[in-house]
Amino acid sequence: MQFHPDENDHVARPLIAIGHDYPDSYELAEHRHRRSQFLYAATGVMAVNTPNGAWVAPTERAVWIPAGTPHSVRMVGAVQTRSVLIEPGECAGRGDQCQVVGVSSLLRQLLRAAADVAPEYDVSGRDGLVMRLLMAEIDDAPLIPLAVPFPSHPALAEHCHAFLKQPNAAASIDEWADAMVMNRRSFTRLFRRETGMSFAAWRQQACLSVALPKLAAGEAVTSVAYDLGYDGPGNFSTMFKRVLGVPPSRYRKP
Repeated sequence: MQFHPDENDHVARPLIAIGHDYPDSYELAEHRHRRSQFLYAATGVMAVNTPNGAWVAPTERAVWIPAGTPHSVRMVGAVQTRSVLIEPGECAGRGDQCQVVGVSSLLRQLLRAAADVAPEYDVSGRDGLVMRLLMAEIDDAPLIPLAVPFPSHPALAEHCHAFLKQPNAAASIDEWADAMVMNRRSFTRLFRRETGMSFAAWRQQACLSVALPKLAAGEAVTSVAYDLGYDGPGNFSTMFKRVLGVPPSRYRKP
């Protein structure tokens, strides 16, 4: 499957919508777009990685990727993407950092409709109206806390990447501080400065980013909970529902 990240970059429109179908486990190697990208999976789950962090987007979520951001994408399950490429400066409300956002019923229908709109659409016609409404809905979509920022501090970054490979929900600040030969106070300050999050919040987000692809691949909730270091599915499910508003079974592939 050949991929061209900016195949329609020459088209003089403020935003262009495209759709692709990808098989399970397909990976898009690191690339970047001149335009900002609003990346939505109509089916399956996407795991987006950048040098600065990781974002996971299950159905009903999308990832905002600012212009010029290098990123790779891994598909979990068969994924139908509905992607919108937006000129820099448009959708200013989304900011200049990657983020996961909620996709309303209206936004979902607009994304599906826009994928059928020709790149060189009539700006003053119906298609132009659809695209303007789509841009407004993207700009107004709610932020969802599904981010795992990576620190630039080399030793701390090494610990963070290792955690994502083998997460442990019971890992403590003292364990990490000791491993880095730091006192607890210095470690907590460093961690927040480097990631913008507390250690507990980051650990929770990291566990969610690992859990969602596992659930989408069909793993049992109990199995995922134990893999993440929870003492049982109850605590894991409570955390999951508190953060995402639905139980983990909602994302598990039948």
